[in-house]
Amino acid sequence: MEINKEFFGNLKTGEEVIKYTLNNEQLQLSILNYGGIITELYTPNKDGKRENIVLGFDNIRAYEESSPYFGAITGRHAGRIANAQFSLKGEKYQLKANEGKHNLHGGLIGLDKRIWEVNKLTNGLELSYFSPHLEEGFPANVTFKVRYLLIDNQLKIEYLGEPDRPTLINLTNHSYFNLAGDGKRDILKHQLKIDAQNFIALNKESIPTEEVREVVDTPFDFREFKEVGAEINTDYQQLKFTGGYDHPFILDHGEESIVLKDQESGRAMSISTDQPVLVFYSGNYLAEEGILNNKVKARRNLALCLETQDYPNAINLENFPTKIYTANNPYQATTSYKFYID
Repeated sequence: MEINKEFFGNLKTGEEVIKYTLNNEQLQLSILNYGGIITELYTPNKDGKRENIVLGFDNIRAYEESSPYFGAITGRHAGRIANAQFSLKGEKYQLKANEGKHNLHGGLIGLDKRIWEVNKLTNGLELSYFSPHLEEGFPANVTFKVRYLLIDNQLKIEYLGEPDRPTLINLTNHSYFNLAGDGKRDILKHQLKIDAQNFIALNKESIPTEEVREVVDTPFDFREFKEVGAEINTDYQQLKFTGGYDHPFILDHGEESIVLKDQESGRAMSISTDQPVLVFYSGNYLAEEGILNNKVKARRNLALCLETQDYPNAINLENFPTKIYTANNPYQATTSYKFYID
């Protein structure tokens, strides 16, 4: 496998951003040392033509100023934490609020906005970042490592977080997928299957509540393949709250529990994970990001996110398990993306 690197730009702080490009016989993947951002992912269509299937920018300033977490490592805690606060071991922690009064995806300067150290592996990259105690309000010094591995037609992402005292950790990758390639169509006709009998209801501020609803007889039933746009405009309050899908699905972990297909290009992607939840976001608010690196203008539903993670906001909810990580119990998670022609 080939691994090349090139200068991508300088942050406003002057820090240098490097783009690494990984190539094997089936996939081409580009990653920044800034936020571990996946900028491009090229896969073949049914005619063998490689095209980019994720959204991104061609310059660092757009990532600093306009990006809705395109392709980034998201954390220390993916999703929203209500009121940007929680209690742990009898101590209250106030986090940085970056979405109204709430903490979203780790705060104002989360892992998505940090420079990571990069080491080359035989089949990928290992990114490392040391996050000090109380960075963005989260307790513990934590050494994070994220591995991006290309194995034939699969992208495997391995996450590790090693804290020196009890803390929360919940990471994901925030890539926006469009299997049509190069953003030539929106994702409303993509076929999606999610092996989940239940989803978590949100309140009007998109905060996960304690209410678990069955997907049956709702627009959230993706247990069999269904077009993303088939019921996205249904008169259903949960969809109105978020302008489409942006909800945690509780995975049942059947075979190929998450599958996305685009019939016209022939591309398909299956996702396997050891995490209990998938947040499916249908790109409801894409539009203000401007021109992307495929020269297409961002617009609503141009791409979707399939964010594998732990239960969001669980620390503030009684009926969901909260995992606490320590020096003797480090955070570990793995998600694999398999690309093929259907």
